[in-house]
Amino acid sequence: QVQLVESGGGLVQAGGSLRLSCAASGGTFSMYFMGWFRQAPGKEREFVAAISGNRYNTYYADSVKGRFTISRDNAKNTVYLQMNILKPDDTAVYYCAANIRWSRLTLTNDGGYWGQGTQVTVSS
Repeated sequence: QVQLVESGGGLVQAGGSLRLSCAASGGTFSMYFMGWFRQAPGKEREFVAAISGNRYNTYYADSVKGRFTISRDNAKNTVYLQMNILKPDDTAVYYCAANIRWSRLTLTNDGGYWGQGTQVTVSS
């Protein structure tokens, strides 16, 4: 059983930056593909970014490509999401996700693990 705890959310003005962190426990961290999803009010949860266990492969939603960067530190069992040039449309609850299968993680994280979420609000 993997536990995921996010931190780093908050209120920021448009054009600003935030870095989210997700600390994992209860499993062999490097074996898991890690990712971030988000859910805005009234909308379905959507994929944001993913990173492979060896950090060599990353994948982003088109809406955040060039602005967000996912990274991980396997020694600290932590995955990060650096968010730059934030827009009001980025306002959402951001969830950390873990899965043993890349194909599942980058779609809906079917069969994977979730954190409790952290709120990100971008004001215009």
